[in-house]
Amino acid sequence: MTRRIIAIAMAALFLGNASAQQAPMKIATVDMAQLFKEYFKTAIAQQEINVEKARIQKDNNEKLTTIRQIESDIRVLKQQTEDPSLSDQKKAQVYKEYQSKYQEGIQLDKERRDFVGRKDKALNEKIALRMRGILDEIRKLVEVRAKAENYDFVYDKSGMSTSQVPFLLYSKDATDITALLLKELNKDAPAESAVPPGTTPAPEEALTPKATVDPEGGQ
Repeated sequence: MTRRIIAIAMAALFLGNASAQQAPMKIATVDMAQLFKEYFKTAIAQQEINVEKARIQKDNNEKLTTIRQIESDIRVLKQQTEDPSLSDQKKAQVYKEYQSKYQEGIQLDKERRDFVGRKDKALNEKIALRMRGILDEIRKLVEVRAKAENYDFVYDKSGMSTSQVPFLLYSKDATDITALLLKELNKDAPAESAVPPGTTPAPEEALTPKATVDPEGGQ
C-alpha cells in the first residue's frame, strides 16, 4: 500500500512538472479591416472601379438625354392632337406620329435599363473578384507571418458576429501584428498610390457588390 501511494505521488509530481514546463500558447491578433482599408492595392482597385462606374453613368445619362427629348416631343404632339384648330386629317397624322414617338421612347428606355442592368452585374462581379483577390493576399501574408513567428492562433479583432458583437472580446498577452503586416503589404506601393489613412472605405463599404449606377441619372 505504501509503495502504491508513493508511486501515485511520484506520477502526480511528474505530470505537474510536465504541465509547468509546457510552453504557453502564443497568440496574435490582427485587424483585417484595417489591412484591407489601408492596403495600397485596395485604393488602386477603388479608383479603377470609380472610373468604370463613371463611364457607365455617362453612357446612361446620354441615353436618358435622348429619351427625355423624345418625351418632350411626345408632349408637344399630344398638345397638337388636342388643338381644335387642326383638321381631322392633320390630327390623324399628328396622332400617328405621336404613337410612333411613344413606342420609340418605350423601346429606348427598355434598352437603356437593360444596358444598365448588364453593366451593373458585370461590374459587381468584377468588384467581388477583386475584393476576394485582395483579401486572399492579406490572408496568405497573415499565414506566412504566423508560421514564421510560430503563433498558435491569430485572431481577427475586427471580426463581428451576426449580432454585431466582436468575436474577440478579450485575449491575454496577445500580440497585435497589424502594423507589421501593413508595412509588409505596402512596401512596394508606388508613391502616387499613397492614400491618407481613413480615406479608403472599409471592406463592407468598398469594392462591395451593389448597385453602381443611378438608373435615372441622378436627376
